[in-house]
Amino acid sequence: MPKLAYLGPEGTFAEEALRILAPDAERLPSANVSAALDAARRGEADGAVVPLENSLEGGIATTLDELAWGEPLLITAEVLLPVEFSLLARPGTEIGNIKRIFSHPAALTQCRGFVARELPDAVTVAAPSTAGAAQEVALPGSPYDAAIAARIAGEHYGLVELASGIGDRSDTVTRFVHVTRPAPLPEPTGADRTSLVVFLSDDHPGALLEMLTEFAVRGVNLTRIESRPTGDGIGRYFFHFDFEGHVADARVGEAISGLHRVCADVRFLGSYPRADRLSPQIKRGTADADFAEAAGWLSRIRTGQV
Repeated sequence: MPKLAYLGPEGTFAEEALRILAPDAERLPSANVSAALDAARRGEADGAVVPLENSLEGGIATTLDELAWGEPLLITAEVLLPVEFSLLARPGTEIGNIKRIFSHPAALTQCRGFVARELPDAVTVAAPSTAGAAQEVALPGSPYDAAIAARIAGEHYGLVELASGIGDRSDTVTRFVHVTRPAPLPEPTGADRTSLVVFLSDDHPGALLEMLTEFAVRGVNLTRIESRPTGDGIGRYFFHFDFEGHVADARVGEAISGLHRVCADVRFLGSYPRADRLSPQIKRGTADADFAEAAGWLSRIRTGQV
């Protein structure tokens, strides 16, 4: 039975994602994303489940940075988890008596409309996590009347659900990933995603275009690109890429090789099955057979077989 660290405490969306990805795994709640990934790096856990991307707010900065630096980790699987928030309170609490609401800043932002409409006089206070907010509200004598969190948090901490589905958008989704220490990659499925971190050699006109061209000329479709500061000064960035395909695919391998030639560093974060099972549309001339035929043609003309 594997042991997997996750963003805790118990009752977070990360725990829900872990239950989907590895229902039989032993769960190890961690204080934050960094702690969960460090547990995997040190071998205290066999891997970790952490949030990578939200459909409303984009990439999760802490996760992006942690994967870019430190000992390498590989993404081996992903899950797309619908994010549904509930208003949770101690048994006997009336919704009209709620004056102080505790939750993670992202949850407060995503439920702003509900709070303004239903609890206009309530004060919102930021918490380290939604589950941590629920845990705090459940304590006797807590200064907070309610928490905004996942329903699972209420089940963990004995809170009642006063309202459900309170997010301003009903279609919000968070992408969680399962990461491990470096190991053999999942086999290609035909509906895969690959992730990279790329560092520029230097800042010059067209530097980003040079990177994008490596994908474009080989028909590799990007699904996400985000920049993050290197910390070396204003205007210095590295880039996270997600794109369709597996590193075993010729077009993907060629694109990564091209980036390796022109960039200061390329950190491979993994090739793994897409949670949505969408297969890429292969551009004419970029299938594996096309690359093999072209390589054979080049080999022949190099030996004078024109």
